[in-house]
Amino acid sequence: MKLVIAANWKMHKTGREAKEFCLELLQKEDDYKGVEVLICPPFTALSAAAAELKDSSVKLGAQNLYPGAQGAFTGEISAAMLKEAGVKYVIIGHSERRHLMGEDDSLVARKIEAAYENGLNPILCIGEKEEEREKGITEKVLKKQLAAALEKLEPGQVKSLVIAYEPVWAIGTGKAASADDAASAADFIYSYLDKHFGKDAAAGVRIQYGGSVKAENIGSFVTLEHVHGALVGGASLEAGSFSELVRAARKAVEG
Repeated sequence: MKLVIAANWKMHKTGREAKEFCLELLQKEDDYKGVEVLICPPFTALSAAAAELKDSSVKLGAQNLYPGAQGAFTGEISAAMLKEAGVKYVIIGHSERRHLMGEDDSLVARKIEAAYENGLNPILCIGEKEEEREKGITEKVLKKQLAAALEKLEPGQVKSLVIAYEPVWAIGTGKAASADDAASAADFIYSYLDKHFGKDAAAGVRIQYGGSVKAENIGSFVTLEHVHGALVGGASLEAGSFSELVRAARKAVEG
């Protein structure tokens, strides 16, 4: 299965900085063969990034969307707007949206539906907080998040999903999950999908690991049976380090 590695820039980079990043990243585009590479800039930099990525193999993603088609929703961006901007993927349910912005499971589910209705590929983020991990309820948390987000989806839709397992305690902390932690979570996600949507759907889903991932540790994650990529934060902010991470991931799976 083809790896999918996404750069989540969060609230970083102007349009000019996005253009410079993309120009530098594409200088080594041949090194990314066999890997689906995505760049997810803030909304204001989508246009600049889209212009540079237009004729390349690197795809454009967005960090969020609003489920409504249009209306009096000040400050929000619809799926149709993203699609017109050249976006192919959209991150939904990131822990920072859930825990800092107050997004609940119901809103995440509505966003997933809106993405599919408009031909966008969702990257569904799920993960436990540190106190939940310490209580030993990681699987309970993941099950709740999966059940809510996927409730109204058909197996054919689920099959095209990307699911990013991001333990909240590892995001931006420099403290990555161990390979065993990631394997356990990814195996659980796969089993859940298999049970509720069937083997064909489960086999099509690509599960990413996210949380303090970098070139030095990416190989320990993408070589796991049910991990097929990464959602990258800090290590994606410099074209050189992100390019190095993609190459390291490719090398690890090629052996």
